[in-house]
Amino acid sequence: MVAAIKVIARHLAGEIRKTTLDDRVLSAMAKIPRHEFVPVEVRPYAYRNRPLPIGFDKTISQPFIVAVMTDLLDLKPDDVVLEIGTGLGYQSAVLGELACRIYSVEIIEELAQRAVQRLKREDYANIEVRVGNGYFGWPEHSPFDKVIVTAAPDLIPPPLINQVKAGGRMVIPVGLPDAQRLTVVDKDLNGRVKTKQIMQVLFSALEGSEQFAFRAS
Repeated sequence: MVAAIKVIARHLAGEIRKTTLDDRVLSAMAKIPRHEFVPVEVRPYAYRNRPLPIGFDKTISQPFIVAVMTDLLDLKPDDVVLEIGTGLGYQSAVLGELACRIYSVEIIEELAQRAVQRLKREDYANIEVRVGNGYFGWPEHSPFDKVIVTAAPDLIPPPLINQVKAGGRMVIPVGLPDAQRLTVVDKDLNGRVKTKQIMQVLFSALEGSEQFAFRAS
């Protein structure tokens, strides 16, 4: 799986703007048993570079996308991270290997419960999961050093921008289904926000009102 990620990264170097991904990210992904974070019926495909169904019309992202998004976050060991879209917890586990504390929001209660069970089984004590609408983040624990969103709004939700710490970063897919772009949102120390589009992606829609959302540029 990691070897495939490295090959694809080199092939798409022009889009992701680097030829290699962070070794810490790849090591974390090599360590985590991905088959434990997918339904039993698709376990034979767990290490292929493809998205897999996890129920409720949701999928676990292909390993390459997990690697790129995690790499773009530029995680530090003391970072506190907000994740929107827990799924069954695989991305959460990757984050948990690289950062201090992870707060993850999942809108589907049954998926959240299954993620908690899997993360507990793998001894991740630094990850907390709640059921809720990720559009609104987790304000009680904000601001966050980093925010990662694994579902796509048409426009970047203002509540999530507000919950990024000054000097922090968010990685989020943005746009309509046929025109989504993986986007890096940086907030400088004065609170000014800049966005940078990385590559075309395809995620399920982020549920929640997009009224007054911040438009990526």
